[in-house]
Amino acid sequence: MVRPTREVEYEQMLLSRHTFLHQRGGRRKDGTLERSAYILLSRIRMQGPMSIGELSDAFGLDASTLNRQTAAAVRAGLAERIPDPDGGMARKFRITDQGADILDEEREGIVRSLDQILVDWADEDIAAFASYLRRFNTDIERIGGRPWPRR
Repeated sequence: MVRPTREVEYEQMLLSRHTFLHQRGGRRKDGTLERSAYILLSRIRMQGPMSIGELSDAFGLDASTLNRQTAAAVRAGLAERIPDPDGGMARKFRITDQGADILDEEREGIVRSLDQILVDWADEDIAAFASYLRRFNTDIERIGGRPWPRR
């Protein structure tokens, strides 16, 4: 008998191949956000201004990776470096108005894509699926010690 976790692994692998979201870095030539920028801006928007160290802790990535990602977001006008609002030494990154607008547009585009994919699903099924995804993600976050802020 095949363990159900093998089915989860396989379906998760298939899900990860669908790139209707993003490619890489600040903004692509077609105007959409790259995956790393989408996630970075989403985190900064939810949590407020963050330093490289805070981003490194939040994502479990090294500072050099985050320096590249934040530099790309700044060059694209999606984020800006600001003095620490709490008076600390480290500069922080804040989403710009342009970054917030583009993030909103991107998120709406993804929701429209999901609406097309889930067109034949009952609202109860979509809610149950979202609940399972939330549970799956929060369990991963619990094990990794990196909870993601939620509304």
